[in-house]
Amino acid sequence: MTRAKLAKTLVLWSAVIVVLLIIAGGVVAVRRGFSARDNPSALETYIAKTARRLSVPASQRNATNPFAPTPDVLSEARAHFADHCAICHGNDGIGKTTIGQNLYPKAPNMRLPATQALTDAEIYYVIHNGIRLTGMPAWGAEGKDDDSWKLVLFIRHLPHLTADEEREMESLNPKGPAEKQEEQEEEQFLDEDQPVSPAAKPPQHQTH
Repeated sequence: MTRAKLAKTLVLWSAVIVVLLIIAGGVVAVRRGFSARDNPSALETYIAKTARRLSVPASQRNATNPFAPTPDVLSEARAHFADHCAICHGNDGIGKTTIGQNLYPKAPNMRLPATQALTDAEIYYVIHNGIRLTGMPAWGAEGKDDDSWKLVLFIRHLPHLTADEEREMESLNPKGPAEKQEEQEEEQFLDEDQPVSPAAKPPQHQTH
């Protein structure tokens, strides 16, 4: 068999295997139904990772982050992450949140090599453009996106996040109506419990 025929045969069998895998996956899905509670199959994981890789232009995969991890930049990125990203990824980046664990696929632990081994540009493009077929949306305005580059630096910092930094982020997390109501009631209770200073009392007029 010539090399050309061998190559064609390999391509043909590869195509057949892919089709069979798709059919098998379809049969399983029909029998079991579609649920975001399931763990992604190997095929879906491969597709998601391929989509992530393809979201980054080959010419930009090694682009340099225009920002340095200075204290001011990290502080700004930390606040941004707490306000916009932590609802899915958690302040610590592990992804153990109600929303993060109910996405399909689940929010990743960004402290692990699967994220940390990516280049700065790859992380940037994931944030900026999102990943199709996952729960990761596109963030930032079109064109130049400084916020996303700064978030890359904070994601790099996640494995070294301190307890003080995490507590600070908790105060910056968005609050739901119930939490806001609870805070308001606590403030009202504390205000009512404060003694009124003599200077604040209204003057009393004596009658003769």
